Amino acid sequence: MKITILTIFPSFYQEFIKSSIIGRAISKGIVEINIVNIRDYSLDKNHRVDDHPIGGGAGLIMRLEPLLDCLKANTTSNTYKITMGPKGHTYTQDDAKRLSKMDEICLICGHYEGIDCRFSDYVDEELSIGDFILTGGEIPAMAIADSIVRLLKGSIADDSTKEESFNDGVLEYPQYTYPKEYDGKKIPDILFCGNHQIIDDYHRKEALKETLVKRPDLFKNITYTKKDATFIDEIKTGKNSSDSEKVKEAIQKGKKFIK
Repeated sequence: MKITILTIFPSFYQEFIKSSIIGRAISKGIVEINIVNIRDYSLDKNHRVDDHPIGGGAGLIMRLEPLLDCLKANTTSNTYKITMGPKGHTYTQDDAKRLSKMDEICLICGHYEGIDCRFSDYVDEELSIGDFILTGGEIPAMAIADSIVRLLKGSIADDSTKEESFNDGVLEYPQYTYPKEYDGKKIPDILFCGNHQIIDDYHRKEALKETLVKRPDLFKNITYTKKDATFIDEIKTGKNSSDSEKVKEAIQKGKKFIK
């Protein structure tokens, strides 16, 4: 996959393309990330890419001429072109999955008070990462690129992406690691029971609980099973399925695995 990022601050991405999962994916040839300086396409002697808004108004607007020339020089008819901006729909994990299936995308970073609106005729989509104001599109473009690269096959282990938050519309269940107890905080005994089905059910119920408590708005988009409905009822009524004899027995048998 090829990701091209158009920006007036190319140095912003120096560490991003060398670090962690992104750097490894690049070195493996899984993804190619090109950072392009929009100022290189300015005809102004001082390489300015902005000007005052026509008709008055505060701030400066990114000019059409250098931005469009930069876009045309670094993309093809097969490139999916995306601007970062508040008028776009809010970016989600579903968008990350959709974009990760494309061969080539271009992320265009606006700055100042925005981009000459005529530029919108040359792009395919506008995306926002939330209803707040940033100084430019560099951080959103980095976040989107990161979310896409980690989904590309070979970037990370397949198992690492299967049960993440938002993968099936719910938040991820709570995770633990050793020590078993620290500062009075204990890992639930059920996780040591050795019965994978019981642990899977516990994980699912905890994921549903996290979502119900922290992001109930996500439930409108979730298609859940009869077992999920039972878990949700238990969560709402306070009934604890871990009190069942089957679970208690599994926990007792699993005591030998507890460190």
